[in-house]
Amino acid sequence: MAVHVRLMRMGAKKRPFYRIVAIDSRRPRESAYLDNLGWYNPIETPAKVNLQEDRMIQWLDRGAEPSDTVRTLLTHVGFWEKLEKAKRGEDVSEIELRTEIRERKKRTRKIKKAAIAAAEAKEKEAEEKAKAAEAEAKAEEAPAEEAPAEETKEEGGE
Repeated sequence: MAVHVRLMRMGAKKRPFYRIVAIDSRRPRESAYLDNLGWYNPIETPAKVNLQEDRMIQWLDRGAEPSDTVRTLLTHVGFWEKLEKAKRGEDVSEIELRTEIRERKKRTRKIKKAAIAAAEAKEKEAEEKAKAAEAEAKAEEAPAEEAPAEETKEEGGE
């Protein structure tokens, strides 16, 4: 039996609330689940997440595969990082899971254009700095090359 950790939709129409559950991968979304591992409420601002860490670790150790959405939630609250450090044998007692997920700003066309313009401006600035550095390097090398030529003229003139 392949077990997945995924979201199970609850709540009213247009007011979603999700349980994070361990469930047989062949079962439908709202069918009987094996274990309740927490909940996720996207309606609140910022969104709230509650996990039962010990149960989540048990199911992941048994081979349960989290869905892409659940994996993203686990990353946002810091669980995935904590799990990876625990597997490496590092101290995880200091790490506390977040209960809120901040929604990232939506990227509108204006924001995208501004980001592209800023990136292009940085590129131009970097190129100008590189050209200025090359010009300085050439300016420093040129007098050094001319100096030996002048010395030979002076030596020849004596």
